[in-house]
Amino acid sequence: MAAPDSEVERDKIPAGAAQFANTHWSVVLSAGNKRDPTRALQSLEKLCRVYWHPLYFYARWQGERPPDAQDLTQEFFARLLQNDWLDSVDRGKGRFRSFLLAAFKHFLSNERDKARAQKRGGGQVPIPIDVGNAETHYGFEPVEQMTAEKIFERRWAMTLLEQTASRLREEYERDGKTQLFEQLKVTLTEPRGTIAYATLGRTLNMSEGAVKVAVHRLRLRYRAVLRAEVAETLADPADVEDEVRQIFRALSG
Repeated sequence: MAAPDSEVERDKIPAGAAQFANTHWSVVLSAGNKRDPTRALQSLEKLCRVYWHPLYFYARWQGERPPDAQDLTQEFFARLLQNDWLDSVDRGKGRFRSFLLAAFKHFLSNERDKARAQKRGGGQVPIPIDVGNAETHYGFEPVEQMTAEKIFERRWAMTLLEQTASRLREEYERDGKTQLFEQLKVTLTEPRGTIAYATLGRTLNMSEGAVKVAVHRLRLRYRAVLRAEVAETLADPADVEDEVRQIFRALSG
């Protein structure tokens, strides 16, 4: 999904940011003392689902063939999801993606010193992913113009926006407003001056004014959901704004 309206980047975190205190990453970080390792592992697994594609893209850019990139990514997550890995997590890693990329680089370096004959991953599928879909997306990336780190950042940003749109669509479905979302979702990516509110109104059997109100509400909710998705990967809610800005830098770079 393309980057949403630039107004998203300008919005500030609303008062009451304490709602982000118990994010997935903060739960993982706090579990080093063994207070709740089960919950931490569940939170870690949810976080890892966001990062399968970015790490797969990183491995592909590094020259790995699709089967090897798949095996390397799965093996990395299999090891990461072992119960004792939490003991070595650096509490200074405020952003999950920073920790994860550093760990993956170290993992790849070690793996290159080993024989490639042995099947990586041990047949495990810790994070179920459509690998064919991942390779299709990779084929559309302008990899010759990017570093491995940049392609990781770009795919991370795209994945978060896709997750946000998917979560928002589910909310509209629960409210019986699937058609409304499908017709209005384009307004999340189109510049304001290009949106044909009257045309949308005729399609939805709504007045132009009602469509504008619906679009405004959709954008407000999108911004809230995006920030909630971003916050799940951070230990400190104060980093949310900077992380949102980084999403747009990754997509424009």
